[in-house]
Amino acid sequence: MKINDVTLADLALALSAERKRQKLSREEVAAVCGVSMSFIRDAESSTENCSLSKLAKLINGLGLSLEVSGLLVPQLDSPKSKQGFRHADFGVPDPQLVARGIESNANSEPS
Repeated sequence: MKINDVTLADLALALSAERKRQKLSREEVAAVCGVSMSFIRDAESSTENCSLSKLAKLINGLGLSLEVSGLLVPQLDSPKSKQGFRHADFGVPDPQLVARGIESNANSEPS
């Protein structure tokens, strides 16, 4: 599932369905994930109001993963060099990328 502002409702439904598939109560999931029951309720109804860090806790707590792709991530050994970046993929097709695009970013110094 590609996540954007339109698909956040789909994410909420998917998280609720996964919790129910695992036969877990909101209370049980909240305890395992280290978040409140009200957060679980909010995440299952309106994820657009939830913090990404808490959503990541919920996703991981349910045994799922969230993958970010298309990101140039600085590596600790050489944070300013071109070699110090690795390519990650956001799952966004190249034509949808901002005008500079991934290719031009990979060949220039980070700002």
